[in-house]
Amino acid sequence: MFSSSQVGEVKAYRGTSLPVLVTKYGRPWEMLCLALLLVAEVVINDSSSPAVVDRSNESIKHNIKPASSKWRHNQTLSLKIRKQILKFLDAEKDISVLKGTLKPGDIIHYVFDRDSTMNVSRNLYELLPRTSPLKGKQFPTCAIVGNSGVLLSSGCGPEIDAHSFVIRCNLAPVQEYSQDVGMKTDLVTMNPSVIQRAFEDLVNETWREKLLQRLHSLNGSILWIPAFMAKGGKERVEWVNELILKHHINVRTAYPSLRLLHAVRGYWLTNKVHIKRPTTGLLMYTLATRFCNQIYLYGFWPFPLDQNQNPVKYHYYDSLKYGYTSQASPHTMPLEFKALKTLHQQGALKLTVGECDGAT
Repeated sequence: MFSSSQVGEVKAYRGTSLPVLVTKYGRPWEMLCLALLLVAEVVINDSSSPAVVDRSNESIKHNIKPASSKWRHNQTLSLKIRKQILKFLDAEKDISVLKGTLKPGDIIHYVFDRDSTMNVSRNLYELLPRTSPLKGKQFPTCAIVGNSGVLLSSGCGPEIDAHSFVIRCNLAPVQEYSQDVGMKTDLVTMNPSVIQRAFEDLVNETWREKLLQRLHSLNGSILWIPAFMAKGGKERVEWVNELILKHHINVRTAYPSLRLLHAVRGYWLTNKVHIKRPTTGLLMYTLATRFCNQIYLYGFWPFPLDQNQNPVKYHYYDSLKYGYTSQASPHTMPLEFKALKTLHQQGALKLTVGECDGAT
């Protein structure tokens, strides 16, 4: 391999970049060099190497659907997750405060603003459920529909509507987008800020009528209103409660428990997902593990570009902008997505971020 005149020199082994020291021992040392080279090649090509993983992530850009694999539900893992979450919260109980636990005039400290309080109004008390709206419920499949613009042109509407139970977020409109988002709604959330952002704080009769139409369209669904989270929303919650009672709107109202959000955050932090305030989507997934055998997520995509590098709207139904990685944001959406993507790959849930199968 090397000549005797090269003893003591550092040379490259057989055209590789691996340096070796030339000794007088000849063949045995050459075999040792070969062994070292093979080990080096294994390390360099080891897919568990952080450097390799980091580079592939840059090129794959959150690819959810590898061509060589088909998603399969991992029932064992789903049941394990349900059992773990039950140590932190019980969705059947925490989905809403019940009428027997509060009375008009009771003082409540806001979850995020402990120094600020609200009084339980007569309207709020009237709309509190007597029993959990999900008491004893169990569904074969559930769809949780986020509001990302990635849903546009997905053709996911029929697939979403085929699920046993459909959860939607923040009173997002459905009728004009039904081909992509479906129409079926069994539970829909409504952050108080939605009244300001989507219904102009009901400044005139036109906006009041628009909200009324949206509420009437729920037709018996659960309307989940986080009334006790942060100060500033009390008046908007009261407007909605008043409309529901005055117009006899057919909805089942629910107001999440005071402990729910911290319990959900505690579960994810314990599992080393270092979120700030959980998003509505993550809250709904965590709750759904209690009463859904299989969970399918749509419209979860906290990035400005899709997998083909095309622009994606923050919401499919408006032009609102959002800084996904802003330090000022109360949420850590990309981090949440990474956790959900891992659960998708493990079969605990199915995450759809492109066209649905069978979409036309």
